[in-house]
Amino acid sequence: MPLPKRKSLPHEPPLWVRRDEAVFFLTVCCQARGTNQLCLPGVSAALLEAARFRHQRGDWWLDLILLMPDHVNLLASFPSAKAMPVVIKEWKAYTAKAAAVVWQRGFFDHRLRREESLREKVDYILQNPVRQGLVARAEDWPHVWMAPQT
Repeated sequence: MPLPKRKSLPHEPPLWVRRDEAVFFLTVCCQARGTNQLCLPGVSAALLEAARFRHQRGDWWLDLILLMPDHVNLLASFPSAKAMPVVIKEWKAYTAKAAAVVWQRGFFDHRLRREESLREKVDYILQNPVRQGLVARAEDWPHVWMAPQT
């Protein structure tokens, strides 16, 4: 019996949503789930530097990026001039070459609604390494970058 074919998820928000003001919770996964590809010293540094560089360049505006061994969580906004799937695809392509990361096709995104607190999502993401038993305290996890607060 053939396996079901994976559907391509739509990533564009409704037209009434101002993309430059919306905050998205994104998860980008590695091809081999359960294998540490991302939290290796050289790989982690390259991924976080590429994310920071693209933040400063204005490809996206990150509130937070946190690397787990086999996936990445981000809180980001995107300029109106560039589509979110394009920005993510370019970052994945660069990091695949620069750090030899093998990414899954696509990614998961969820637009934060008004009733959802950005601070609650930040705390949820920061606790991910603690919930997985990788560190005792969130502040001990080295594979994270947060944008400076203005």
